[in-house]
Amino acid sequence: MVRIRRACATLAIVGATVGVAAVPAGAAPDAGPRPTTKATTCPTGWGSLAKTDAGATAEPMTNVRTGRHTCFDRMVVDVPGAGSGVGYSVQYVTRLYQDGSGRHIPVAGGAVLAVRVAAPAYDPETGAATYPGQVARPLPGVDLTGYRTFRDTRFAGSFEGETQIGLGVRARLPFRVQQLDDRVIVDVAHSWTATG
Repeated sequence: MVRIRRACATLAIVGATVGVAAVPAGAAPDAGPRPTTKATTCPTGWGSLAKTDAGATAEPMTNVRTGRHTCFDRMVVDVPGAGSGVGYSVQYVTRLYQDGSGRHIPVAGGAVLAVRVAAPAYDPETGAATYPGQVARPLPGVDLTGYRTFRDTRFAGSFEGETQIGLGVRARLPFRVQQLDDRVIVDVAHSWTATG
């Protein structure tokens, strides 16, 4: 009985060794289908014409932030307490001019978006600034290193309850504007094609 068990165990070891030796060097067992690289489908149809909404608020803006996405670069203007009724005007311009003074504010990039949000950058009751931007300077806290579309930002000031920002982009690319609770969002696509 012991001999039969030893013989079975020996045959099992020999069989396993022969099975491994039968696989050619460098070959690996089939692990099933391999994942394929798939291009990301990006939204299209935004266009590059001006986009506006007539809403307005007395609530002041407090921050501007940016982010990178697969298909676009994003700028968000925060207006706490304003809800979704913040008006805006966003359009490509050949040069950015400050409201009120008419002063030219240079913005780097292949194209310039003038972003106007219908909210002041100051407290309407006291006149105290609610956003630390300085006219003709880059937006504080915004670093565009590594962005595919955004090239520059400039604060153009706040005049008669509206705040103006210059956004320099790589080229005249399609963009969209969205209003969500307490913010206005500007997305600029990386390209005119439908893939990222």
